[in-house]
Amino acid sequence: MAVEPVVIIGDVILDRDLTGRSVRLCPDAPVPVVDTDTTLTSPGGAGLAALMCARIDRVPEVRLVAPLADDVHGEQIRADLTDIDVVALGHSGGTRTKTRIRSEGQTLLRVDDGGPGLPVDVDRQAVADALAVGVVLVSDYGAGTTHDEGIRTAIADKAEHGTVVWDPHPRGGAPVPGCALVTPNLAEAQAAAREFGLEVLPDRPDELAAGLRRAWRAHAVSVTVGPEGAWFADEGGCRLIPSRHQEAGDPCGAGDRYSVAAATALSRGESAATAAGRAGAAASTWVADGGAAGFRGRGNQPSPSPLDGFAHRIEQTRRSGGVIVATGGCFDILHAGHAHYLRAARELGDLLVVLLNSDDSVRRLKGPARPVMPEVDRRHLLEALACVDAVVVFDEDDPRAALEVVRPDVWVKGGDYRADTLPEAPLVHSWGGRVEILPLTPGRSTTSILRRTRDVG
Repeated sequence: MAVEPVVIIGDVILDRDLTGRSVRLCPDAPVPVVDTDTTLTSPGGAGLAALMCARIDRVPEVRLVAPLADDVHGEQIRADLTDIDVVALGHSGGTRTKTRIRSEGQTLLRVDDGGPGLPVDVDRQAVADALAVGVVLVSDYGAGTTHDEGIRTAIADKAEHGTVVWDPHPRGGAPVPGCALVTPNLAEAQAAAREFGLEVLPDRPDELAAGLRRAWRAHAVSVTVGPEGAWFADEGGCRLIPSRHQEAGDPCGAGDRYSVAAATALSRGESAATAAGRAGAAASTWVADGGAAGFRGRGNQPSPSPLDGFAHRIEQTRRSGGVIVATGGCFDILHAGHAHYLRAARELGDLLVVLLNSDDSVRRLKGPARPVMPEVDRRHLLEALACVDAVVVFDEDDPRAALEVVRPDVWVKGGDYRADTLPEAPLVHSWGGRVEILPLTPGRSTTSILRRTRDVG
């Protein structure tokens, strides 16, 4: 699949985590004393977004356009972005830094310093040239980049002729008209609504998303509402894209992860709705993997597991002696036969993982007219079933690579297969697993539903 470049423009910060243990109070004030044992630093803001895009989403060409200070912290940021094409703009003041003091995984204090970080001596044509290729993500951290008229003009022109994702900030400029997707969190969306004078009830985030889409003249708006998911509004209406099951973790940087994953999906030619679904899943994984601190602690490398935050739960089940069951398929147009089959599969063990063919995989297997339902919808429907504990999407034509990671005790397929002809059977047997064939519900299939639908139409 061809991937367009992703250009990130916005404000860069230097993030620092000072971690240690606190077992005593300061003798001259009732505050905890933290004995620091580790200091982790990394580019933050738009810099963190660029690292996510390159090192987690593996976008081949990532460009960062941002003001960078000529000081020791600015040099450190440049050194950490060696695999990013950096277009540095003039920067007023010293590098903005955010330092978190942490004890045993908990943040006790954050200290902000530096700035103001306003762009200076901006070459409007150079910015326009930098934004000319690929998908543009505006990563606004309130330092003033999105208020600069020259920069706004270049982004507005890009939105008119290309694809722009805008991650807003309360102190930043409003998104330019024509954005493909704007991704505020609930607090940011409510603040923007007040500025527009929109009267939205507190319990109606759907109306909030729809109203902001019209006010910002955006093609789509996705208002993230934490573990609940995101309210996505486009020309077709507004709906909740629920978040997947999420282990406890650190939410720092989750908003950046959401907007980056959405921009990456758009760079791969996916729709805004599909991009929002992928973004929600990516943000859940980010939180479960320890957030920004976890990312810095891994040396800015992604978690090696493709299980999207479920690895811990699967491993817990395995350690406790539970039986892990897995099955796979396209599950295009979820129907009663699927529900009976999945419930029966779940009864074979203690945890059921569904390996789901991606949209590209379904097209290769079923033809250009399939899937009828996009991957994000198929995934959310499966996750809504009480018998399904986890859904893992794979892009290959068969599930063997994903199976190698999950390593289930039981691999389940429907009655239209034979255990001795399944190409994945030897792999499952190699770690001591077994293959079970379950009967299908007569008269229930996606193909028959589509055939009847065409006949009725």
